[in-house]
Amino acid sequence: MGPIFIIPFPAIDPTLISFGPFAIRWYALAYIIGLLLGWRYVRTLAEKAPNHIQSNQIDDLLVWITLGVILGGRLGYVVFYQPLYFIENPQNILQIWKGGMSFHGGLIGCVIAGWIFAKRSGIPALHVGDLCGAAGPIGLFLGRLANFVNGELWGRATDVSWAMVFPKDRYGIPRHPSQLYEAFLEGIILFVICWIIIRREKFRKMYGLTFGVFIGGYGVARFVIEFAREPDAHIGFLFAGTTMGQILSLPMILVGGFFILRSRHAIKN
Repeated sequence: MGPIFIIPFPAIDPTLISFGPFAIRWYALAYIIGLLLGWRYVRTLAEKAPNHIQSNQIDDLLVWITLGVILGGRLGYVVFYQPLYFIENPQNILQIWKGGMSFHGGLIGCVIAGWIFAKRSGIPALHVGDLCGAAGPIGLFLGRLANFVNGELWGRATDVSWAMVFPKDRYGIPRHPSQLYEAFLEGIILFVICWIIIRREKFRKMYGLTFGVFIGGYGVARFVIEFAREPDAHIGFLFAGTTMGQILSLPMILVGGFFILRSRHAIKN
């Protein structure tokens, strides 16, 4: 039985502004605004005890995290999703304007960048991780909205009454708007949970707690939403009907749980 009602997909041009061959796309704008809002939020959080990081250091942290997001996100996509293609076409690896970024890769890049920054600055690495983890859902929320505007990474076929037909879908069938599910769970809900934790001084002193909640929370949210999200066409379903997104999320759940448990023994005065 078909859906009772299909919500029309909003016809939003993925390109916000264009100047001849140059264009500003919503997806790029989501990255920029997400990083800037995250930077401002971290500056606010850093004013609360324990005060290990100064305002000028947060400015430097923004640079490191930006590099981690871009380089890690692109390399993660290359390694996790299309390694054979990029082995045969290495000249395309740097063509990020054509799309192809992995959150899991971007996260790894951010962790490495944040760790290097913390060691160079003499700041507890897990304190940096907590601050970045609290701000992370902001970028996730905006990124998923940009995925929706681009009409990409849609959901599986469904007959729910809020199903949508995405213009780029060659099959033209009603699907879950899974990008919006992700924006809600990975963005709004995860942000609120991290905010509830990091606003309390007791929890801020449990280094690694907010970071672990962010990592593990994203892993759980992504694993669940993958049941409604269409797997990448060139990968499809993997072992026992799982997807690549679920396979990559399982280690995040374990790592997040580890840091949550560890934080109970890492209270600093």
